[in-house]
Amino acid sequence: MTATLFHTHHDLPAKTRGQVVAILNQHVADTTDLFTQVKTAHWNVKGSNFIALHELFDKLAEELEEHADTLAERATALGGYVPGSLRQAATSTRLPDWPSDVTDGMAVVHALVERYAQLAKATRAAIEAATKHDDAGTADLFTGLSRDLDKSMWFLEAHEQAGR
Repeated sequence: MTATLFHTHHDLPAKTRGQVVAILNQHVADTTDLFTQVKTAHWNVKGSNFIALHELFDKLAEELEEHADTLAERATALGGYVPGSLRQAATSTRLPDWPSDVTDGMAVVHALVERYAQLAKATRAAIEAATKHDDAGTADLFTGLSRDLDKSMWFLEAHEQAGR
């Protein structure tokens, strides 16, 4: 799949830029969706670890928001258009919807771990795809995202493992 491109003097071929922009746009949708799911967890978590989880989820959401912005800016730097509204993200995301009946702290953590793991796996595939397209800049961006997703998943899993 390729994306619509605007004129740019970027030296990557237009076909390559279109393919990379499509990958970036998919990640904008997924990351935006995960951001909103983490905020939902932040607002609705209950239990004895409430304050620790509430604060952790807020920090994780901020990181995701920054990554979504960086992904979108890279797509536009390559000449792409970013369909970045919540409605557009909702129609494009690969993540499962947030379960509205999950509010218990450890159940919330588990649901987030599953979603972080899914996005982390897709991000590693995006690193490979960007590298295949000879786009080191985008591969580097995805590498940074991958590191942060893995670190966030570690923080979440530490809570999950302590609750067992």
